[in-house]
Amino acid sequence: MLAEQAMSEFKYACPVCGQHIGCDSSQAGTVMECPTCFQKITVPQAPASEDSKFIITGTKVGERPAPNIPEYRAVEPERSSPVMLIMTLLILACVVGAVASVYVFRGQIFKSSAPVEPTNEVASSTPTETYTQPATNQARPKPQRVAPPANDTNWMMDLRDVMIPDSVAAGRIHGTDFICERAVIENGALILRLGRSGPITLALSINFGVTQGEALANKNINVTTNVPKAAVVTLRYVDADQRMVRENYTNGYALRIKFNSQNGNRISGNIYFCAPDDSKSYVMGTFRADIRRPRP
Repeated sequence: MLAEQAMSEFKYACPVCGQHIGCDSSQAGTVMECPTCFQKITVPQAPASEDSKFIITGTKVGERPAPNIPEYRAVEPERSSPVMLIMTLLILACVVGAVASVYVFRGQIFKSSAPVEPTNEVASSTPTETYTQPATNQARPKPQRVAPPANDTNWMMDLRDVMIPDSVAAGRIHGTDFICERAVIENGALILRLGRSGPITLALSINFGVTQGEALANKNINVTTNVPKAAVVTLRYVDADQRMVRENYTNGYALRIKFNSQNGNRISGNIYFCAPDDSKSYVMGTFRADIRRPRP
């Protein structure tokens, strides 16, 4: 009687057709035939409890037995303790603070590799209008040099009343405004010319007859109109027919030159020259002459 009670009956399903088959626990592990599909089936082990809601499945002969499915039991959720709750809130607060810091300082943390061009434009309230701030660091254009006016006040043959201005040498040569753009001492002559390079179209040349330009350093030269013969002065200009003219003077002109000390390959100074021509040519002001070695 006890042996019969120990053998509990249970049902299992055919792994091929799903037919439910009844047997007892003593037949576990034996081979049976499905009454529906006639498939050879290995009887599974009986479930641990009789009130199991799951139907176990047999194993087809030749296949590995299917694992037993554990019984489903409802597990009550554990109640979180106050300490765990506080720690969770602290972690969330730290994460939110870190995200906020990254957003605020994103311009300093993630720097763009592309250069940003500076702009003076300020956006206005309307999208179609912009205000451009005036630039204050732009280089101002250099003032244009202007020759002094041609009048009898500048054209003076008497050196006693001459006042040489502290500006670049300028004046008039044969009725044309002249501004010295380059000064050169070459082969014993001081040349004040218009233009820094190219053919000379307007110039004043004074030949002192020295072999070295350094010999003119710290020299003061005064030539009055009554001197019978002095340094040769040449006025170069282009006439109305576009021909190059050289007009030489050996006397009758007024000249005052002061050469300063030599500085490297340069000598600075000031000059006043007045020619005895009908055009009242004159040149006065300062210069900085480059010393060129004599040509062979």
